[in-house]
Amino acid sequence: MNHHASPWWRQAGTRMLDTLFPPHCLACGADVMQAGLLCATCVSQLRLITSPYCHCCALPFPSRAAGGAALTCATCAENPPPWREGRAAMVYDDLPRRLILPLKYADRTENAALLARYMAAASRGLVEKGSIFIPVPLHRVRLFARRYNQAALLACALARQTGAAVLPDGLERLRATPAQKGRDRASRQAIMHGVIGVRGHRLRAIAGRHVIVVDDVMTTGATLAACASSLLRAGAARVDVLAAARACGQHEQL
Repeated sequence: MNHHASPWWRQAGTRMLDTLFPPHCLACGADVMQAGLLCATCVSQLRLITSPYCHCCALPFPSRAAGGAALTCATCAENPPPWREGRAAMVYDDLPRRLILPLKYADRTENAALLARYMAAASRGLVEKGSIFIPVPLHRVRLFARRYNQAALLACALARQTGAAVLPDGLERLRATPAQKGRDRASRQAIMHGVIGVRGHRLRAIAGRHVIVVDDVMTTGATLAACASSLLRAGAARVDVLAAARACGQHEQL
Protein backbone atom coordinates (compact mmCIF):
# COMPACT_ATOMS: atom_id res chain seq x y z
CA MET A 1 0.00 0.00 0.00
CA ASN A 2 1.31 3.44 -0.92
CA HIS A 3 0.88 5.63 2.14
CA HIS A 4 2.06 8.68 0.21
CA ALA A 5 -0.64 8.48 -2.47
CA SER A 6 -3.20 11.29 -2.52
CA PRO A 7 -6.68 10.35 -1.25
CA TRP A 8 -9.29 9.58 -3.89
CA TRP A 9 -11.23 12.78 -3.28
CA ARG A 10 -8.13 14.92 -3.83
CA GLN A 11 -7.29 13.09 -7.04
CA ALA A 12 -10.89 13.52 -8.23
CA GLY A 13 -10.79 17.22 -7.37
CA THR A 14 -7.54 17.65 -9.27
CA ARG A 15 -9.00 15.95 -12.37
CA MET A 16 -12.07 18.17 -12.18
CA LEU A 17 -9.97 21.34 -11.91
CA ASP A 18 -7.80 20.20 -14.82
CA THR A 19 -10.96 19.71 -16.88
CA LEU A 20 -12.38 23.12 -16.01
CA PHE A 21 -9.04 24.94 -16.11
CA PRO A 22 -6.59 23.03 -18.34
CA PRO A 23 -3.02 23.26 -16.97
CA HIS A 24 -0.52 25.36 -18.89
CA CYS A 25 3.26 25.42 -19.16
CA LEU A 26 4.65 27.86 -16.60
CA ALA A 27 7.03 29.37 -19.16
CA CYS A 28 5.15 29.61 -22.46
CA GLY A 29 1.51 28.83 -21.65
CA ALA A 30 1.22 25.73 -23.84
CA ASP A 31 -1.05 22.92 -22.65
CA VAL A 32 0.59 20.36 -20.37
CA MET A 33 -0.62 17.16 -18.73
CA GLN A 34 -0.18 18.39 -15.16
CA ALA A 35 -0.22 21.80 -13.52
CA GLY A 36 3.06 23.27 -12.34
CA LEU A 37 5.23 21.78 -15.10
CA LEU A 38 6.96 22.86 -18.30
CA CYS A 39 6.05 21.63 -21.77
CA ALA A 40 8.50 19.40 -23.63
CA THR A 41 9.68 22.29 -25.80
CA CYS A 42 10.58 24.46 -22.81
CA VAL A 43 12.23 21.57 -20.97
CA SER A 44 14.46 21.04 -24.02
CA GLN A 45 15.60 24.68 -23.76
CA LEU A 46 16.82 24.34 -20.17
CA ARG A 47 20.60 24.29 -19.84
CA LEU A 48 20.91 22.30 -16.64
CA ILE A 49 24.25 22.59 -14.88
CA THR A 50 25.84 19.17 -14.58
CA SER A 51 29.45 18.08 -14.14
CA PRO A 52 31.91 19.53 -14.93
CA TYR A 53 31.35 22.85 -13.14
CA CYS A 54 33.23 24.97 -10.60
CA HIS A 55 32.56 23.49 -7.18
CA CYS A 56 32.77 26.95 -5.64
CA CYS A 57 30.46 28.98 -7.87
CA ALA A 58 28.73 26.46 -10.18
CA LEU A 59 30.16 28.04 -13.33
CA PRO A 60 29.93 25.36 -16.06
CA PHE A 61 33.18 24.24 -17.70
CA PRO A 62 33.33 23.36 -21.41
CA SER A 63 35.29 20.24 -20.47
CA ARG A 64 36.64 18.51 -17.38
CA ALA A 65 40.18 19.49 -18.36
CA ALA A 66 39.15 23.16 -18.32
CA GLY A 67 38.32 22.88 -14.62
CA GLY A 68 41.68 21.48 -13.63
CA ALA A 69 42.25 18.91 -10.93
CA ALA A 70 40.35 20.96 -8.33
CA LEU A 71 37.41 21.80 -10.64
CA THR A 72 37.70 25.44 -9.61
CA CYS A 73 37.42 28.46 -11.91
CA ALA A 74 40.18 31.06 -12.06
CA THR A 75 38.14 33.67 -10.18
CA CYS A 76 37.40 31.35 -7.25
CA ALA A 77 40.96 30.07 -7.18
CA GLU A 78 42.26 33.63 -6.91
CA ASN A 79 39.59 34.85 -4.48
CA PRO A 80 37.94 31.86 -2.76
CA PRO A 81 34.38 32.58 -1.58
CA PRO A 82 33.57 32.25 2.13
CA TRP A 83 31.24 29.30 1.54
CA ARG A 84 32.52 25.76 0.93
CA GLU A 85 30.51 24.64 -2.09
CA GLY A 86 28.21 26.37 -4.55
CA ARG A 87 25.53 24.81 -6.71
CA ALA A 88 23.02 26.11 -9.25
CA ALA A 89 20.37 24.22 -11.16
CA MET A 90 20.55 25.90 -14.57
CA VAL A 91 22.27 28.54 -16.67
CA TYR A 92 20.48 31.88 -16.44
CA ASP A 93 19.38 32.48 -20.01
CA ASP A 94 16.06 33.12 -21.73
CA LEU A 95 13.99 30.20 -20.40
CA PRO A 96 14.94 30.61 -16.70
CA ARG A 97 14.33 34.35 -17.05
CA ARG A 98 10.72 33.55 -18.01
CA LEU A 99 10.37 31.66 -14.73
CA ILE A 100 12.43 33.76 -12.32
CA LEU A 101 11.48 37.32 -13.28
CA PRO A 102 7.72 36.66 -13.01
CA LEU A 103 8.37 34.96 -9.66
CA LYS A 104 10.19 38.05 -8.42
CA TYR A 105 8.06 40.81 -9.87
CA ALA A 106 4.72 39.49 -11.11
CA ASP A 107 3.30 37.37 -8.25
CA ARG A 108 3.94 34.11 -10.11
CA THR A 109 4.69 32.35 -6.84
CA GLU A 110 3.70 28.99 -8.31
CA ASN A 111 7.02 29.04 -10.18
CA ALA A 112 8.91 28.51 -6.91
CA ALA A 113 7.90 24.85 -6.58
CA LEU A 114 9.04 24.06 -10.13
CA LEU A 115 12.38 25.82 -9.72
CA ALA A 116 12.90 24.08 -6.38
CA ARG A 117 12.53 20.69 -8.09
CA TYR A 118 15.52 21.44 -10.27
CA MET A 119 17.41 22.94 -7.34
CA ALA A 120 16.78 19.84 -5.23
CA ALA A 121 18.24 17.71 -8.02
CA ALA A 122 21.28 20.00 -8.21
CA SER A 123 21.78 19.77 -4.43
CA ARG A 124 22.10 15.97 -4.30
CA GLY A 125 25.00 15.08 -2.04
CA LEU A 126 24.95 18.58 -0.52
CA VAL A 127 21.88 18.34 1.68
CA GLU A 128 22.52 16.28 4.81
CA LYS A 129 20.55 15.29 7.86
CA GLY A 130 20.48 18.44 9.96
CA SER A 131 21.04 20.87 7.08
CA ILE A 132 19.14 24.17 7.22
CA PHE A 133 17.99 26.19 4.22
CA ILE A 134 18.19 29.95 4.83
CA PRO A 135 17.15 32.40 2.08
CA VAL A 136 18.95 35.58 1.07
CA PRO A 137 16.90 38.29 2.82
CA LEU A 138 15.14 41.30 1.36
CA HIS A 139 15.24 44.68 3.05
CA ARG A 140 11.95 45.40 4.85
CA VAL A 141 11.09 48.24 2.46
CA ARG A 142 11.46 46.01 -0.59
CA LEU A 143 9.68 43.17 1.19
CA PHE A 144 6.75 45.47 1.96
CA ALA A 145 6.54 46.53 -1.68
CA ARG A 146 6.88 43.00 -3.10
CA ARG A 147 4.88 41.33 -0.27
CA TYR A 148 7.06 38.20 -0.33
CA ASN A 149 10.69 37.15 -0.64
CA GLN A 150 11.19 34.92 -3.67
CA ALA A 151 14.29 33.33 -2.10
CA ALA A 152 12.24 32.41 0.96
CA LEU A 153 9.62 30.75 -1.25
CA LEU A 154 12.37 28.72 -2.91
CA ALA A 155 13.88 27.76 0.47
CA CYS A 156 10.52 26.60 1.83
CA ALA A 157 9.81 24.59 -1.33
CA LEU A 158 13.25 22.98 -1.07
CA ALA A 159 12.59 22.04 2.55
CA ARG A 160 9.35 20.33 1.57
CA GLN A 161 11.01 18.44 -1.28
CA THR A 162 14.17 17.35 0.56
CA GLY A 163 12.94 16.98 4.13
CA ALA A 164 15.59 19.41 5.43
CA ALA A 165 14.80 22.23 7.83
CA VAL A 166 14.22 25.84 6.78
CA LEU A 167 14.75 29.10 8.63
CA PRO A 168 13.04 31.77 6.49
CA ASP A 169 14.02 34.61 8.85
CA GLY A 170 17.54 33.53 9.77
CA LEU A 171 19.16 36.52 8.04
CA GLU A 172 18.23 40.19 7.73
CA ARG A 173 19.32 43.15 5.65
CA LEU A 174 20.52 45.85 7.99
CA ARG A 175 20.14 48.62 5.44
CA ALA A 176 18.77 49.14 1.95
CA THR A 177 21.16 48.93 -1.00
CA PRO A 178 21.03 50.38 -4.52
CA ALA A 179 20.26 48.13 -7.48
CA GLN A 180 23.27 46.01 -8.46
CA LYS A 181 22.34 45.39 -12.09
CA GLY A 182 25.25 46.25 -14.37
CA ARG A 183 27.80 46.65 -11.55
CA ASP A 184 31.07 44.73 -11.53
CA ARG A 185 32.19 42.32 -8.80
CA ALA A 186 34.23 44.85 -6.80
CA SER A 187 31.39 47.38 -6.79
CA ARG A 188 28.87 44.76 -5.66
CA GLN A 189 31.16 43.58 -2.88
CA ALA A 190 31.61 47.14 -1.64
CA ILE A 191 27.85 47.71 -1.64
CA MET A 192 27.20 44.51 0.31
CA HIS A 193 29.83 45.11 2.99
CA GLY A 194 28.16 44.97 6.40
CA VAL A 195 24.65 44.75 4.91
CA ILE A 196 23.65 41.22 5.99
CA GLY A 197 23.32 40.06 9.59
CA VAL A 198 22.01 37.07 11.51
CA ARG A 199 18.87 37.75 13.53
CA GLY A 200 19.67 37.66 17.22
CA HIS A 201 16.90 35.25 18.13
CA ARG A 202 18.18 32.77 15.51
CA LEU A 203 21.77 32.55 16.72
CA ARG A 204 21.23 29.38 18.77
CA ALA A 205 19.46 27.67 15.87
CA ILE A 206 22.39 28.39 13.53
CA ALA A 207 25.39 27.75 15.80
CA GLY A 208 27.15 24.50 14.89
CA ARG A 209 24.82 23.74 11.97
CA HIS A 210 25.25 23.16 8.26
CA VAL A 211 23.53 26.04 6.47
CA ILE A 212 22.64 26.23 2.77
CA VAL A 213 21.97 29.79 1.63
CA VAL A 214 19.28 29.95 -1.07
CA ASP A 215 18.85 32.56 -3.81
CA ASP A 216 17.22 32.79 -7.22
CA VAL A 217 20.23 33.85 -9.33
CA MET A 218 23.95 33.70 -8.59
CA THR A 219 25.81 36.44 -10.47
CA THR A 220 29.07 37.66 -8.94
CA GLY A 221 28.27 36.03 -5.59
CA ALA A 222 28.64 39.27 -3.60
CA THR A 223 25.28 38.95 -1.85
CA LEU A 224 25.76 35.24 -1.14
CA ALA A 225 29.24 36.00 0.22
CA ALA A 226 27.82 38.59 2.62
CA CYS A 227 25.28 36.01 3.83
CA ALA A 228 27.87 33.24 4.22
CA SER A 229 30.31 35.47 6.10
CA SER A 230 27.63 36.54 8.58
CA LEU A 231 26.56 32.95 9.18
CA LEU A 232 30.12 31.78 9.77
CA ARG A 233 30.73 34.63 12.22
CA ALA A 234 27.56 33.55 14.01
CA GLY A 235 28.98 30.06 14.51
CA ALA A 236 27.62 28.01 11.60
CA ALA A 237 29.75 24.89 11.19
CA ARG A 238 29.61 24.99 7.39
CA VAL A 239 27.94 27.17 4.78
CA ASP A 240 27.12 26.21 1.20
CA VAL A 241 25.07 28.12 -1.37
CA LEU A 242 22.37 27.02 -3.80
CA ALA A 243 20.76 29.07 -6.57
CA ALA A 244 18.07 28.35 -9.12
CA ALA A 245 20.26 29.74 -11.91
CA ARG A 246 23.83 30.84 -12.55
CA ALA A 247 24.48 33.93 -14.67
CA CYS A 248 27.18 33.24 -17.26
CA GLY A 249 28.79 35.15 -20.10
CA GLN A 250 26.50 37.73 -21.69
CA HIS A 251 23.90 37.16 -18.95
CA GLU A 252 26.28 37.81 -16.05
CA GLN A 253 25.19 41.40 -15.46
CA LEU A 254 21.42 40.77 -15.69
